[in-house]
Parts: sequence; structure tokens; C-alpha cells
Amino acid sequence: MTTEPAAALAESEALDLLAHGQIEIEGRLVAASNTTLRAEITLDGLTRRCVYKPVRGERPLWDFPDGTLAGREVSAFLVSQATGWDLVPPTILRDGPLGVGALQLWIDEPDDAESLIGFVPAYDVPHGWLPVANARDEDGDAYALAHKDDPRLARLAVFDAVINNADRKGGHVLYPATGSIHGVDHGVSFHVENKLRTVLWGWTGKSLFADAADVLRALGAQLDAALGATLEEHLTLSEVQHLRLRVRRLLRAGRFPKPPQDWPAIPWPPV
Repeated sequence: MTTEPAAALAESEALDLLAHGQIEIEGRLVAASNTTLRAEITLDGLTRRCVYKPVRGERPLWDFPDGTLAGREVSAFLVSQATGWDLVPPTILRDGPLGVGALQLWIDEPDDAESLIGFVPAYDVPHGWLPVANARDEDGDAYALAHKDDPRLARLAVFDAVINNADRKGGHVLYPATGSIHGVDHGVSFHVENKLRTVLWGWTGKSLFADAADVLRALGAQLDAALGATLEEHLTLSEVQHLRLRVRRLLRAGRFPKPPQDWPAIPWPPV
């Protein structure tokens, strides 16, 4: 049996729904390490699903001692919004049934959605895909972790470098029926140290795509103005400053970053 995904909402409509709608919790997403709840949210007859991550359900992280996971989720959306790339679903911070938390629009994927990231036979990497790492299955057969050479994923790779995303798994990339892609789960981002950990290393060291520099320059200007001040409500001053520095370094280098040498470059599990 197939189900039709809900019609897409304009960003302004989605943000209004998240900010003012009535929240009714449906259940918990048990695979998540922190309290992550699926809920319905309704406003003026419009109902959609959302993901609710209350701050009180967060488990402390030794390497992210400041701020909250919810604050970093909201910050990731604000940065995505500033790029104009529509990479993160609408996300806000608001009070809910279990207190203040991040509220993010649920993204439906069609049943036939095709992932652009995964393990493929090492001897048969599809045309137009970029290998990232070697692997073997339980029988010893060789595979490659790879992703498609797709401009939407390239934008996500630049975005992850900007926010210093420490957990870009393949499963954290969604493929809605609109043809866009969305990245989710950004609670371990914005660290002041280089902790970039991702499955999107296929462009390592290559020149950034054509419009990346213009977007990064515009983002840098916004960080020096209202966006920077808004992010300081969710991140530390040092985290916002290092965010500015990462944008400048990417602009100066003009290339996709290389994997870190003192930190695992690929999250586990990768997909």
C-alpha cells in the first residue's frame, strides 16, 4: 500500500504553523539517542507532522558542553535559510508539551525515493558516483561507500563544512517528492574545533561549484549583521565567531575541505 505525501508548504506558512499550531504527540522515534518525538501540529484547519526534540530530553555530551542540541538544530536552519539553498526543513524553538525544544517540519519521502548515498560493489561504482571509502561485507566482498556527483549534495557538503557538522550520515539526508533534498539531525554541529564528519567526501580538494563563492560572501555579510546576533541566542559567542571564520576560510581556499587527521572522518554507521 502506498501513501501520498502531504502537499509541500511555503516556508513562511510552515514557520507560522510551527510557531502557533497546537501540538499533539504521536509517539517517540526510538532509534534516536535523545528524546525525539513525532507529533501532529494543527493551525486553522491545516495539519502536518513535525519532529519535537525537547531540551529536557537531551543527554549531556562531553565534547558539546555549552548550549543545547535544540539550539544547534535551530541554528542550522537559520544558516540554511540564509544561503537560500533550502537544505534544512523549517525549524524553530518553542515551548511544547514537554517544555522548550526544537520543532521541525516532518519531511515525507515518496515510497520510491532513491537514495544518492550508499554502499555499492567496489568493482561497479555507478557512473556519476564518487567513491568515498572502501568496505567489505560479512562474506569479504568488496564494497565502496559512495555518493552521487549531484549539485544538491555538493551544496549540502559546503553547508556541512560551514556549520562543522560532526554527524552527516546517509540516513540524515531526505528526498522529498519536490525533487529537493533536506539534511536533518544537526545537534552536533558548530563546534569551535574541526569536527567535520560526513559521508560526502567525494569532492575532497576539488574547486567549489560556480555559485558557492557568491553564497558564502552573502552569508558572511549576514553573519556580521543580524544573522550573527540571532545565532548568539542559540550558540556561544565563540561558536558564532568560528562560524564566521569557517566561511572566510572556505572562500579563501575556494575548494572543498579535506578530511581531518585527528578525528574520524566518517560517522558510524555511515548510512
